[in-house]
Amino acid sequence: MEIVTGALPSVVTKLGELLAGEYNLQKGVKGEIRFLQSELESMQGALEKVSNTPADELDIQDKIWARDLRELSYDIEDSIDMFMVRVKGNGPTAAQPHGISKFIDRSVGLFRKAKDRHKIAAEIRDIKSRVEEVAKRHDRYRIINNDVVKPVRDMFSQVTNRNSNVSTNAIDKLRKFLQTKRYFTVVDDIWDISVWKMIRCALVETNKGCKIITTTRILNVAKQIGGSYKLKSLSLESSRILFYRRICGNDHKNRLDVELVQVSDKILKKCAGVPLAIITMASLLASKGRNKMEWYEVYNSIGAGIENSLDVESMRKILLLSYYYMPSYLRTCFLYLSVFPEDCRIDKDRLIWMWIAEGFIKYEKQGESLFKLGVSYFNELINKSMIQPLYDQRYNATIDSCRVHDMILDLICSLSSEENFVTILNDACHTSPSKRVRRLSLQSNNVDPDMDRVTMNLQQVRSVVAFPSATNLLPTFQSFRVLRVLDLESCGLSQGCSASLKYLGNLFHLRFLGLRLSNVSKLPEELGNLRFLQTLSISEWNHGVCSLPTAIVQLRNLVCLRIIRGYEYAPKLIGSLTSLEELSSFYIYTSTDIEELVHLVQLREVWIGLQDVRNDSLEKSLVECLNRLQKIQVLGIVGQYGGWSLDGWVGSPNLRRLELQGCRFTALPTWMNPSFLSDLHFLRINVEEIRQEDLETLGKLPTLGFLRLDVRGWTNLGTPARYTIGACSFPCLVECKLYGLDRPLMFREGAMPRLRTLKFILPARAVMTEIAASDSGFDLSLRNLASLKFVAVYFGLAPASMEERDQVEAYLKDQAEMHPNHPTLNIYQ
Repeated sequence: MEIVTGALPSVVTKLGELLAGEYNLQKGVKGEIRFLQSELESMQGALEKVSNTPADELDIQDKIWARDLRELSYDIEDSIDMFMVRVKGNGPTAAQPHGISKFIDRSVGLFRKAKDRHKIAAEIRDIKSRVEEVAKRHDRYRIINNDVVKPVRDMFSQVTNRNSNVSTNAIDKLRKFLQTKRYFTVVDDIWDISVWKMIRCALVETNKGCKIITTTRILNVAKQIGGSYKLKSLSLESSRILFYRRICGNDHKNRLDVELVQVSDKILKKCAGVPLAIITMASLLASKGRNKMEWYEVYNSIGAGIENSLDVESMRKILLLSYYYMPSYLRTCFLYLSVFPEDCRIDKDRLIWMWIAEGFIKYEKQGESLFKLGVSYFNELINKSMIQPLYDQRYNATIDSCRVHDMILDLICSLSSEENFVTILNDACHTSPSKRVRRLSLQSNNVDPDMDRVTMNLQQVRSVVAFPSATNLLPTFQSFRVLRVLDLESCGLSQGCSASLKYLGNLFHLRFLGLRLSNVSKLPEELGNLRFLQTLSISEWNHGVCSLPTAIVQLRNLVCLRIIRGYEYAPKLIGSLTSLEELSSFYIYTSTDIEELVHLVQLREVWIGLQDVRNDSLEKSLVECLNRLQKIQVLGIVGQYGGWSLDGWVGSPNLRRLELQGCRFTALPTWMNPSFLSDLHFLRINVEEIRQEDLETLGKLPTLGFLRLDVRGWTNLGTPARYTIGACSFPCLVECKLYGLDRPLMFREGAMPRLRTLKFILPARAVMTEIAASDSGFDLSLRNLASLKFVAVYFGLAPASMEERDQVEAYLKDQAEMHPNHPTLNIYQ
């Protein structure tokens, strides 16, 4: 079942904050808060145990207790948050009053705060009563209801439009009603044969040509009902190959020791040749090391008899096993994926900021980046094979998003619905059984909007995530009271929806606002009221937002600001947003803009646009600014005019991605070495000249996956000497682009072992000079690049005749043909 702690971890922390002196609560109220804090801490521990127990092993009363307490925890957090907002003050932005107006405002403010404190005192007493009642009710009832006859009662209601609340009469009533009828019935999604037997008993056979169709995902049930069709499973040998590849990597022939082979065969037998089951189990075991006892513990946990039934229920049990083996913090993040529709490409950064806004990611130590912690959660889900990594569509060297397998998505949607974690409106209409909606995912217009708006209570909604095909289901912003996440990316809002943005300023609890590609032309000044806002994403390429309100400088908790286009996005005093960790993009026109940027010392990622011709003063200021941003992990600089020099920048040891266009280094900086940049995986730079030793230095960067090197200077044209890529250099490089080199390349055996894409400039005249000087001809040694799939060669600007180019092209085609992978070869004159 869903991680049933709900908002309890946050509630316990916030109860502690209420005891702080700044809230000035009465002594009696503080005593009740301490009681609640202790009681809820104990309940949280009990709920952690419940959350680690498979749903089918839980007592029904434990489920009810867990559900009630989870829902209560959300209500408690909402009450505390609203009180904190009111006491700390979060009214509309306006000019500060003076004189008598200031005195009146202060008096009114004190009166309101006293009233708020009285109100929270009453709410705390009410909360205490509710917590006690939930605990008592759990002990009061221990009768398990018979959940078995419900399908028959539902069928009776559907075919007669009448209710049947008497379980013992439901079958008789349905039989009597159908006795004289001719009917065609579809019974969908049967999960248990006992349910089918009861339904079958209620469906009377008449002489009027009645037909019954059943659907099930369980093969055993299908056989007992009356025949089925099934796909063939993998053979044991194929299963082993898939299993060992996940455990041992590409060198899957390096098998496990004998004892682990024995237990792995037992596990594979229970996986029954289902590929997803094999991958899931292998991922789980890979995280446990090669400990025989732990592997047997996993084997014994799978359950008996699974190998005898190749059905979805068996697959679900295996997936649930991996789910329950997850730590509790990861389960919550995993279930949140249910807000995204099937086959959706889920942006990694977007997902992590949403996790943070929901409060799913907690500090492990003070000063730690929540985003960095979120990245580790994301990678953990990949390592467990619970999500499928997707690579950057431009460079194909870095993971920037993910996708959820249909079967896994079905599982988490089911869990989310059962535990009222996410309410989904789509073609399948996976609505939660509860009308008290906590998170709302709008995925399809094929839902009656009036019906759902009437039946759903939106006051408690914490997240609204809408997709382009469901914009007409979007409620008005006035409907929400405690909204924390509002994501309307790519929704293309109508004029009416855009007009309602003026109510954004009333969403005081909002942490995440996503309006990217939403066709919004202007944001209201009331945006400054959102003092808790952490992420604002309004990136556009060709249309949409043209300016930011000046009140954005009031958002002191803003951590991520995603903006694109120009100066209108960067109002003065943006340097006051000192909590910013991500800023894209920031355009520099004058030294004043750099002065704003220099205050943002917490920046982890920044994309800078250089919009003017360089001058020495601006260049010096930019370098000094970069030297102060020592937490930078991702830096991108784009200049329209070029010529900016970054000589003098001392670099940052935290760099993971460096992408520079329109600016250059005179030579490769001394800090660009493996001992300083141990985590750099993406590098695009321009240098005036490059030396053989520079390539050797870059080749030692341990995690570099993408390299684009543009050399501006042309020296030694026609020299027969080579640039050599040595053995074992660039161990992780996947894509390489080398432009501007004045000499041919040579690849030693073992160089760039993972390289798939190679693009480079080949000076044809230099090649012909080497051919003339050697009897053995010209050889790039492309065959030494073991993983090569694609090659693009540019002849560049070096003078060469068409005859010379034709000869070089013939050499290149021969080498591509002789390569074991037969890589695709494109040649550009």
